Amino acid sequence: MSDRDPLFSKKNLKLLSDPMNNSNPITVQVLGICSALAVTAQLKPSVVMAISVVAVLALANVIISLLRNTIPNRIRIIVQLVVIAALVILVDQILKAYVYDVSKQLSVFVGLIITNCIIMGRLEAFALGNKPWQSFLDGMGNAAGYGVILIIVGFFRELFGAGTLYGYKIIPDSWYIANGGFYENNGLMVLSPMALVAVGIIIWVQRSKNRQLIED
Repeated sequence: MSDRDPLFSKKNLKLLSDPMNNSNPITVQVLGICSALAVTAQLKPSVVMAISVVAVLALANVIISLLRNTIPNRIRIIVQLVVIAALVILVDQILKAYVYDVSKQLSVFVGLIITNCIIMGRLEAFALGNKPWQSFLDGMGNAAGYGVILIIVGFFRELFGAGTLYGYKIIPDSWYIANGGFYENNGLMVLSPMALVAVGIIIWVQRSKNRQLIED
């Protein structure tokens, strides 16, 4: 990109918008599926994981971009892992300090951000060959695209599986069959396979709207 490109040029904004739709890391590139299955039984862990990945990927992209001309090719993967691991440890400590209950729910999955193929992929494919600002936008866009899917899946799994959102009761008690109503929570929604079903439905909707994704 040209040095004279404005910060929010059309090309730069595309780095933010494309991963939210036509280049979504989960629904198009089919990356990061494991965490989508593991942490989306409730909305709050989904949101926290999404924010954590945004922070790690955006900062990691910038750091690797700043170091790109000084990293020997033969050790670039090691350097990337060190950068990601340091950021993940920092995020993990912040979560334990401020949202300890969620940190316990996420358990090892925060640590597994280190091996998230979305993060390693963006460092390799983009940050090593582009300037810090573009790398920051690319990191934000891809992490946000990943996070949006987690939040959508977490929203529907918690709502239909427990009748709550963020731990707050949403479906009135009077609606439940036990109280003479017509509704019952779907216990299957809290199981990991339903996360895969939910992601599959999102992929189907997305590709139904954009036939180009099927042709590609």
